[in-house]
Amino acid sequence: MLALGASSIVAPASNCYALDNSSHIFDFGYVDFGRFDKFNYFVAGSGHINFVQEFYYGDLLNCERTYDKMGRTAQVNILCGSCSNGRCTGDLGCICNVTYESTCRVLVELAIPCKEQGVRVFEGFTVGFHPRSWEIVYNGMTQLGFDKSHHAFSFGTEQTHVALYMTAIASLSTLVQKPTFKIFPEHGLKVGLSGSGATGRPPTTLSPSMVVVDWRCEKALNTPYEVDITIPVDGYEPIQFTLSKMCEYPQGKGGGTTRGWAIFGVVSCIFIVLSTLFCCGGFIYKTRVERQRGLDALPGMTILSACLEAVSGGSHSYSGAEDTNSAFINQASWERQPDATQGTRKTSERKYGSI
Repeated sequence: MLALGASSIVAPASNCYALDNSSHIFDFGYVDFGRFDKFNYFVAGSGHINFVQEFYYGDLLNCERTYDKMGRTAQVNILCGSCSNGRCTGDLGCICNVTYESTCRVLVELAIPCKEQGVRVFEGFTVGFHPRSWEIVYNGMTQLGFDKSHHAFSFGTEQTHVALYMTAIASLSTLVQKPTFKIFPEHGLKVGLSGSGATGRPPTTLSPSMVVVDWRCEKALNTPYEVDITIPVDGYEPIQFTLSKMCEYPQGKGGGTTRGWAIFGVVSCIFIVLSTLFCCGGFIYKTRVERQRGLDALPGMTILSACLEAVSGGSHSYSGAEDTNSAFINQASWERQPDATQGTRKTSERKYGSI
């Protein structure tokens, strides 16, 4: 199954990008407004404001006791085009207005020329190696390391399958289609997709769908094989990312080891069940038919006791249950017949060896 040519939507290198209200991406290019924390809050605006960018944890001088504990903060309201008050125009943009809400918070209205809107991003979509992770795709954009083949992000030869977990906003999950893939080089790596995600089950945040990539090296190669996976989304740009695999040696057909362990597990379960039934049946037979009690009623106890007695040489042994009872009887008879010899013991008593 091969994918049509498509370019992945890669997350910009800086934080100076945002998605507008129609999910189209805008990458601006300016980096900072003052000296603030590196964390950026950049979202679509409302009304005449196109985008809103907020900065936190600025200079703490005279702002040590701010209610939100975020130090000095700034909010930049971005207008695409010119200022609404018509004060200034220009190709590079200008600051329309600056308002201080307090000594620790400033509002800046900035007019800049916005480039043509970019592709439409499928917001909220993630792909990761765990149901609650997004190492590969976050918020509809491919992350660094999976946008193209990287040797540092390649999988080893011995790893024959990789599980991927997809999540999406529940109301938009039905837009996600079956994934497709293409391989480069085309020959030398056997690839197959399986799992709920490969069959087209809609992924949600609470119920992620899984795509298992089964790959097996048929030909050794010095450079990693590239597997470009494309996930079509109705009305949006497709999700595309690249997985790389090293093939240092050819691999046999997969599944032999798994089947071997499965057969071993089934045989072990059958053996345990039969052993349990044998022990229970033997115990019931000896207690009901042969009228034996205690250790004598356990199946195989006679053979075990003989082996233990042979190993111990008969020097260390203990009596069976009936011998213990006879000892109490003999003790009672000693009390009634004081002249009886205390060393009298049964010559036919059965002994069990001990270790």
